[in-house]
Amino acid sequence: MDNFALVRPEHLNHHGSLFGGQLLKWVDEFAWMAASRDFRGCKLVTVAMDKVEFHRGAPGGSILRFHVEPAQLGNTSVTYSVEVFADAPGADAEVSIFSTRVTFFRIDEQGRKLPLPRKTGFGV
Repeated sequence: MDNFALVRPEHLNHHGSLFGGQLLKWVDEFAWMAASRDFRGCKLVTVAMDKVEFHRGAPGGSILRFHVEPAQLGNTSVTYSVEVFADAPGADAEVSIFSTRVTFFRIDEQGRKLPLPRKTGFGV
């Protein structure tokens, strides 16, 4: 699943590039959207984000592409890999700026873990 975001002035840090916290918010949100579409009717919460290492900055006006795909399916958890690409204004091609894996648990109303439904053809 791919999602896109435009880096606007309100997303910039004091150096004039994308604020890392904003990028992490989008990563978590877009990974959750993919998981929620794959596991409809399940209450999913973020429990982990693997290594957080920013490879490159993204200037204002960049179009970001978030590529999200299933990576691992457990009994009560599912992990998605996320790679972020930036297409800076005037650039000839997009470049990878960030990648990580985000893990979600399925929980009940009391916050207890529940098994995820088994998915046939689920790409993990």
